Amino acid sequence: MKIAIVKLSAMGDIIHAMVALQFIKKKIPNIQIDWFVEEAFSKVLEYNPHIDNIYKLNLKSIKKDKKNLFSQVSMLKEYSKNDYDFVIDAQGLIKSAIVSKYLGKNRIGFDKKSTREGTASFFYTKKINSAYDKNVIDRNIDILCKSLDIQVSEKDLINKEPFLFFEDEPREIYPYLRSQKRNVLFIVGASWSSKMYSKENFAKIINYLSENCLIAWGNDEEKEIADEIALNSSAIVLPKLDLNNLKAVIKNCDLVIGNDTGPTHMAWALNIPSITIFGCTPGNRNTYLTNVNKIIESDSVVNPLKLNKDDYSIKDIEVKEIVNLAEGILYEGNC
Repeated sequence: MKIAIVKLSAMGDIIHAMVALQFIKKKIPNIQIDWFVEEAFSKVLEYNPHIDNIYKLNLKSIKKDKKNLFSQVSMLKEYSKNDYDFVIDAQGLIKSAIVSKYLGKNRIGFDKKSTREGTASFFYTKKINSAYDKNVIDRNIDILCKSLDIQVSEKDLINKEPFLFFEDEPREIYPYLRSQKRNVLFIVGASWSSKMYSKENFAKIINYLSENCLIAWGNDEEKEIADEIALNSSAIVLPKLDLNNLKAVIKNCDLVIGNDTGPTHMAWALNIPSITIFGCTPGNRNTYLTNVNKIIESDSVVNPLKLNKDDYSIKDIEVKEIVNLAEGILYEGNC
């Protein structure tokens, strides 16, 4: 069997879908799995032994230059020659549905009630029902595993194998790690400002913990935030890391603390302890809780069908609440 998975973006969404691959390969060992992704996020998929081919698209470039539409369509037409048995759209958007239509005749996707852009369902030949407000990891299991008649239980997900991989990471990253102290990585950025815990509070957490605290960043704005946190704490700002190197750092940390964003979700994917901080997004929908993967949420009532980007309730979460949870994980093995 040969299948194509369409999950274009963003990093956290791709990670939440990748967990399904190990269960598919276990049930159908000889299956060929190809993944179609926006080029900017392709490195998160690299080196995964369950993926046979990663096909990089650049649909976002069409917004900047409409002429790029022709090159992208031409590329998809060429990929349609791969002759897939099934194309599974795990994104559920109109653009991902259109990509799926180009790739093959047998297309699986969410039904009209199960996705934000219900019109996408008209492009599929087989439709899967999975409530939109359901846990996103369970939704990905529904679309990727149930559509292939593969059953995955909550216990299976709790006991998953790590599924992010890296190779040839630079040795320069390892001197930042310490054997005498616990290594705690902080993810201080996010796609919206309302998803970001304050730099002042991050600095307080770091000073409370007194461990080897590192800060990762991905753009100039996050670098400025990281530098300011470091000025007011004992934290060390890491050099800019690509996704391959970030995976390597997270794999060697004792705890990751961060906002609801892709790099924080990497910790769960690597079976590394984590605390994800939620304000305007729903914690129990966007994570899978384990003994060492925890969340802290604001008191805000979040509607996953209509997120409020002006909800800054994350700032109301007490520093001590996060510190207590971190200490429980670091020194007791759980909370």
